[in-house]
Amino acid sequence: MSVPPLTILSISEGSSLILLLPSQSAGHIDPGESTAKKTPTMKILVAIKRVVDYAVKIRVKSDKSGVETLNVKMSMNPFCEIALEEALRIKQSGLASEVVAVSMGPSQCVDTLRTGLAMGADRGIHVESTASLYPLTVAKLLKALVDVEKPGVIILGKQAIDDDCNQTGQMVAGLLGWPQGTFASKEARLSRLKKLRIVNFRQISWLALEVYALDVGVLLDTEKQVATVEREVDDGLETLCLDLPAVITTDLRLNQPRYATLPNIMKAKSKVIKKYTPQELNVEVKSDIEIVEVTEPPKRKAGVIVSSVDELIDKLRNEAHVI
Repeated sequence: MSVPPLTILSISEGSSLILLLPSQSAGHIDPGESTAKKTPTMKILVAIKRVVDYAVKIRVKSDKSGVETLNVKMSMNPFCEIALEEALRIKQSGLASEVVAVSMGPSQCVDTLRTGLAMGADRGIHVESTASLYPLTVAKLLKALVDVEKPGVIILGKQAIDDDCNQTGQMVAGLLGWPQGTFASKEARLSRLKKLRIVNFRQISWLALEVYALDVGVLLDTEKQVATVEREVDDGLETLCLDLPAVITTDLRLNQPRYATLPNIMKAKSKVIKKYTPQELNVEVKSDIEIVEVTEPPKRKAGVIVSSVDELIDKLRNEAHVI
């Protein structure tokens, strides 16, 4: 049976889309009447990291062993915010049953987890460690948590803004033997309308349907156990189809993370945060990486504005000596 054209009632950036579907039968469905649908069972695991806030000016320690974090504002890594937001949107679209936020590090990471719970995560997991955790160790800890939690999807930010490693997602996928979709970015909104036409709305009368899936950049088909990820590459956008379970890392432009409302901040205080230690997960915390010295970037002259191409060439040739 072919699906009739969809009538768009209203659409706005960052909001859901309301669709009106023509009748396929003489019957009528009351808006308050419940319709049979499958209860989602897939769990999403989201890794979030506590980092120095992006607006803070970084200061190097006097002994050059690292950067100052004492009495410095800390917040959730921006890429992790995007990952958590995407997981929440997937759950809102009815494709996931639970979003679990995971953070690893000192006791202060609980504050970051509370922020994630206030955004909408159902519960949190804190792997407490005072040691420096490098990507391979984090990946091993995530693998151990996967064995406990059995998620269908792991979503991470593509990198943290403190070390810019961009390694953890790829490493955990390798350790698990799962497919990976890295650098997930938002695709064109209107292209989703074609994908909605595959839905068979049998015996549905005039019914206003709120489609949250149009705001989801990562599309999941839980029946076929497939994830579709749009990612940015050098020459444009690339579409990946991944068998679930899978690991997905998020890039900028995928979504706009929501703000935690005051009622949700209060509710987050009563949500469960389960604690583990690396020893309880049978993971040894060690690293072959040694930080020799951390220094500030060298000072350089401020940029100048040129008024013409000739002036630019003259400065490049006679001042910069690069041509």
